Amino acid sequence: MGIVNFVFGGIFDVLLYPFRGLSPWFGMIFVSLVTAFLMLWVFKLTSDQEGIRKSKNAIKAHLMELRLFKDNMRISLQAQGRILRANMRYIACNSRPMLIMFIPLLLILAQLNLWFGAAPLKPGEETLVKLGLARGTDPLALDVAIEPSPGLSVESPAVRIPDEHEIAWRIRATGRGPASLTFRVAGRTLTKPLAVAGPRLSKISTLTVGSSLLKQVLYPGEKSLPGDTPVTSIEVLYPGRSLGFFGLSVHWLVAYFALSIIFGFAFKGVFKVEI
Repeated sequence: MGIVNFVFGGIFDVLLYPFRGLSPWFGMIFVSLVTAFLMLWVFKLTSDQEGIRKSKNAIKAHLMELRLFKDNMRISLQAQGRILRANMRYIACNSRPMLIMFIPLLLILAQLNLWFGAAPLKPGEETLVKLGLARGTDPLALDVAIEPSPGLSVESPAVRIPDEHEIAWRIRATGRGPASLTFRVAGRTLTKPLAVAGPRLSKISTLTVGSSLLKQVLYPGEKSLPGDTPVTSIEVLYPGRSLGFFGLSVHWLVAYFALSIIFGFAFKGVFKVEI
């Protein structure tokens, strides 16, 4: 999984690097456009285009039949049954490309969350950093220390929470630029990079995870934690990022899907794809 994340991460680094100093909307529009082109191409190659065309024509014909014979109960019921069957055929014709695109789309969303899901800390801003521990590890007995790099300060002693299997600290950003926290846990050294006052569009990993395959898919920003440590995750609670739109705050996921759908329908004629 590490190789897949490395490849996808490199692709998105290249795609979004030119937009780092611009409004996040520019990067979002570009990625949505690329996604729409990719999905249209995959959809054209893997879907039953003739079946989709026939199903859509059948639905239109039976809808017209329903309107023309709305006063005839028998014909109306038959038309509704035919519409249902045509819809089922339409869904079946679309199922294969949807299944094929599911995994790539999940990987794309995980990468986009690194770029659009969180904002860097501001100088002077406080937040929490948490160590998640393996089941059976007693936070009260664990030997652990935290060391901030220049640009960070630790504002509180370790808060050990046995019920949550966590140890937490409050930290403060005191400088600008990249920073890091070093943890010394049971003889092992773990490092967590932090982003402070970065460019308008920054790649930020909020969570470093262990060897769980699902978590590595969902949080691909860093290498997984070693398996011989009691620490299963390192999380920094960054402020959330939203996209401003005429005074409204739009979640990046809503913007991504809306733009991808708009671009998909706008360019389906260019790709000669029946959707």
